[in-house]
Amino acid sequence: MAKSSSLSVRVVEGRALPAKDVSGSSDPYCLVKVDDEVVARTATVWRSLSPFWGEEYTVHLPLDFHHVAFYVLDEDTVGHDDVIGKISLSREAIAADPRGIDSWVNLSRVDRDAEVQGEVRLSVQVLEDARGRCLRCHVLQARDLAPRDISGTSDPFARVFWGSQSLETSTIKKTRFPHWDEVLELREVPGAPSPLRVELWDWDMVGKNDFLGMVEFSPRTLRHRPPDGWFRLLPFPGAEEDSGGNLGALRLKVRLIEDRVLPSQYYQPLLELLMGAVLGPAEEDTASPLAVLEELTSGDCRQDLATKLVKLFLGRGLTGPFLDYLTRREVARTTDHNTLFRSNSLASKSMEQFMKLVGMPYLHEVLKPVISRVFEEKKYMELDPCKMDLGRARRISFKGAPSEEQLRETSLGLLTGYLGAIVDAIVGSVGRCPLAMRLAFRQLRRRVQERFPQAERQDVKYLAISGFLFLRFFAPAILTPKLFDLRDHHADPQTSRSLLLLAKAVQSIGNLGQQLGQGKELWMAPLHPFLLQSISRVRDFLDRLVDVDGDEEAGAPARALVPPSATLREGYLLKRKEEPASLAPRFAFKKRYFWLSGETLSYAKGPEWQARTCFPVSHIRAVERVDEGAFQLPHVMQVVTQDGAGPPHTTYLQCKNVNELSQWLSALRKASAPNPDRLASCHPGAFRSARWTCCLQAERSAAGCSRTHSAVTLGDWSDPLDPDAEAQMVYRQLLLGRDQLRMQALGDASAAMTLEADTGRGSSAPEGACPDVLARQRAAAARLLEVLADLDQAHEDFQLQEQGRAAPGHRRP
Repeated sequence: MAKSSSLSVRVVEGRALPAKDVSGSSDPYCLVKVDDEVVARTATVWRSLSPFWGEEYTVHLPLDFHHVAFYVLDEDTVGHDDVIGKISLSREAIAADPRGIDSWVNLSRVDRDAEVQGEVRLSVQVLEDARGRCLRCHVLQARDLAPRDISGTSDPFARVFWGSQSLETSTIKKTRFPHWDEVLELREVPGAPSPLRVELWDWDMVGKNDFLGMVEFSPRTLRHRPPDGWFRLLPFPGAEEDSGGNLGALRLKVRLIEDRVLPSQYYQPLLELLMGAVLGPAEEDTASPLAVLEELTSGDCRQDLATKLVKLFLGRGLTGPFLDYLTRREVARTTDHNTLFRSNSLASKSMEQFMKLVGMPYLHEVLKPVISRVFEEKKYMELDPCKMDLGRARRISFKGAPSEEQLRETSLGLLTGYLGAIVDAIVGSVGRCPLAMRLAFRQLRRRVQERFPQAERQDVKYLAISGFLFLRFFAPAILTPKLFDLRDHHADPQTSRSLLLLAKAVQSIGNLGQQLGQGKELWMAPLHPFLLQSISRVRDFLDRLVDVDGDEEAGAPARALVPPSATLREGYLLKRKEEPASLAPRFAFKKRYFWLSGETLSYAKGPEWQARTCFPVSHIRAVERVDEGAFQLPHVMQVVTQDGAGPPHTTYLQCKNVNELSQWLSALRKASAPNPDRLASCHPGAFRSARWTCCLQAERSAAGCSRTHSAVTLGDWSDPLDPDAEAQMVYRQLLLGRDQLRMQALGDASAAMTLEADTGRGSSAPEGACPDVLARQRAAAARLLEVLADLDQAHEDFQLQEQGRAAPGHRRP
């Protein structure tokens, strides 16, 4: 049974941040750290004290992580970025509520005494002889200490306190991974038993020493279980204090998901119930186990459930029947065609997640060229008279201040130019749209036509598809391209306004012009002629999009969203081999273009070069960050490869920023996850001048001084499918609704009323069928309860096995 731990993080927005620039504003961004390891960096929001980021991350973690920290900084083009404040959340605080944290949290000041990291290895003995009690503290080593010197390293020494006695180790220069291997003996003085405290400090020749962290053990611990092993360093108590809101606050959503995933066979009964629901007859849609699951799911969990279900059915090659099942339920209970798929139902959320899972490369291919033009050209566009800045238009044109009418005409020309390119790209993309999406839209159109066959409602079959494709896919990506990986950074305020105008226009096209001239935005009227001309092209595009033959996934079930041979990531990196070079270290890196697939990591001098050097992904043994002090360069990672029993080789790669570094680390770790013999430790430094820069060991083959982090990866739309983990999440969702399931299985009156209300919303079931539907619903709830009981027992059995008290299959009497 595998254990999994993941952290769902959403950095929503900030408020009341202090001004750090002379303009009276700031350019804030946020760093997300897990146990002092940077896992994500939001984009910079320019000139704002109340920034909105809206960025989401899923971080897969080791089970023993301790805390998550959010640092808010002000980006400066010259010099170092200014630190505004931080928020630190312990693992216990996040796990206290299964729903996680969803609130505003005040920023705290960043205190160097609180910025500790790393671990220390100790072995302690308490001995007694004729002279009394003696404490022998063996200080062996430390790892991953905070860098306190300008060189990116520290000069650490340890200080041991026991009662009124204290002793120090020697100081080891220029390392964050010191090896002391020194035994310090302290005698107990008369009086009450004393705790043992071990402090680590960075020695400075000038000024006071810098604190690196501490550990403390109570007299009871020393007496019953003397410390022996690695211990996490802690800050001085009270070093970090809330600023009372003077530094502003962040709105965060953080949820920890820790689970034990059973072997595949234990989930088969649950999967068979769900799969049988979508393959069963249409008349059982309202009373299937999947329908029961939908009714149990609250709004805030519906998106997570939709994602897991789409992945489950995608892995079985059944996304078509699954989406068709949800569509049938949705159209059957919709009486007003104007509200079709407008709510956040499971059908709407599932189609939305399905498009993201299978259609992101298609989205990038269609929109990225135009979005890049908007960002690079930075044209000033505005149609709303209340927002026009004639002075800004003058600064851009250098031809004097234009009139409002002239600015409107210029803006109209620019907007129609960009819109024309967007519409051309969309309507010309039929052949590039993934087959699975086209088949899903074809079936969606068919169900809508069957439900609304009236001649006056012919547009409904177009609106059902365009509502998803334009309103929930293209328009959101145009509005916030950073959230769809179309850009690395958020737009500046003016570009953001241009994107908003373009997104509004695309939404109007997706609505087939039904709301043109209505509402408060009458200033959009100059665009209406262009929008109306585009609508006929969009109708033709939608007709061609669903004109496709074939059955969904006719071949074997899809086990991965991206084929092994497909490119997972590509781009320019700076590369350096481990062998010593004659050039200075910073100039030994050479620019190369890299491609990563599920099979190879390859590179060449440029993207157009056909001759490539390749590393098989199966040879990768570790992918880790490299200390800045190793080459005096930031954002460097190392890829350790080994061919069979041969010696390991290390390739160093430098990325342009921390986000790119995190993404490459994550992609390489996920690609190499199945590899055997992955390294448990490595050197975060480099072997230079006949020693490792991290731990100062003189042997190139010396064992690594730091743990590897293969378990830390970022969740992504292209992640391989994991049916067991997805089924476990569905099981957890059913557990939350167990009481409701019991009520339905017993035929509780309130459950019956709920079902009657549901089936009465435009259901096409014949009159008098409700008792049969209720009976089938009760049977479905009973079957789900049986599956839950078996999974409960399996989890308990494996937990007992872990504790050494039972073997799998044991049943309690």
